[in-house]
Amino acid sequence: MELSQNLIHEIKSLIAKAKEGAIRSVDYHRTVMYWHIGERIFNEEQQGKDRADYGNYLIKYLSEQLQPEYGSGFSVRQLERYRQFYRTFPIASTLRTQLSWSHYKLLLGVDNEDKREYYITETAKNNWSVRQMERQINSQLFERLLMSNDKESVLAVARNEVIPTNPNEIIKDPLILEFLGLKRESAYYEKDFEQAIITNLQDFLLELGNGFSFVARQKRIHLDGDEFFIDLAFYNRLLQCFVLFEIKTHKLTHEDLGQLQMYVNYYDRVEKVAHEKPTIGILLCADKNDAVVKYSLPENNNSILASQYQLYLPTEEQLLTEIRREIEILKHTN
Repeated sequence: MELSQNLIHEIKSLIAKAKEGAIRSVDYHRTVMYWHIGERIFNEEQQGKDRADYGNYLIKYLSEQLQPEYGSGFSVRQLERYRQFYRTFPIASTLRTQLSWSHYKLLLGVDNEDKREYYITETAKNNWSVRQMERQINSQLFERLLMSNDKESVLAVARNEVIPTNPNEIIKDPLILEFLGLKRESAYYEKDFEQAIITNLQDFLLELGNGFSFVARQKRIHLDGDEFFIDLAFYNRLLQCFVLFEIKTHKLTHEDLGQLQMYVNYYDRVEKVAHEKPTIGILLCADKNDAVVKYSLPENNNSILASQYQLYLPTEEQLLTEIRREIEILKHTN
């Protein structure tokens, strides 16, 4: 008798889910163990705080006693990390089961409590791997969102306390696309850029953020015998609207904005259904002039956005410089 392939698939899925759950459970208990070790070390240090070198002596002594039996996880460096872990996250009940010890090790390098909360919440919500969390931290995701939102709004969206209604609440400028593997010094065609995005679609969706799903590439539209092609079409379930991308490997022009506006108008009048929100168009460009964007579009515009892309991870200093530049622009335009 030939068994159903669906049955086999379901049983394999159950096995895989159970294995994953077991691994998560073991890792969570290990994380809690490290927290308790850190707590015990810290409390012991406080008892001998009148001796300046007691903390260093204590950790060195513990390592000498524990490492021969339990291995490199109890080196001086690791024991110092457990102590730092406890001091950074002093309430054990707040530790997330969705985060592994490797996630928490990354978070120990984040020196701001609000930033840590944001990355913890987003990792738990989106099931980010360690590599994905590291990439988001290194790309300064939290700081980039703050360039167009206040801290409370960013954290509220992350906690699911509010549903975003404005594109600026979730769409980032700049977009960091280092994963495309394109050299910033090289010349390349827009079709090559587009192909690189499709090849690395999972990473591009990660960079776009919550709620995005891919719809189409080179979406063809007909207007009285003329054909036009929209580079990339996505849908965002949080904003409940289509999001269209036009790629320009040159500095943005007002003609580019006009072209994208036409595509947005078409989607609003032909593709969008009654319950959906107005379509958003994003011009992904190598460079932009904010004044050109401002005066090319109507006041109170929320449908067309220009986002500059970068093909490398910015340093914190570079991002701070960009934030200051944006603040100065806002001062002069308001």
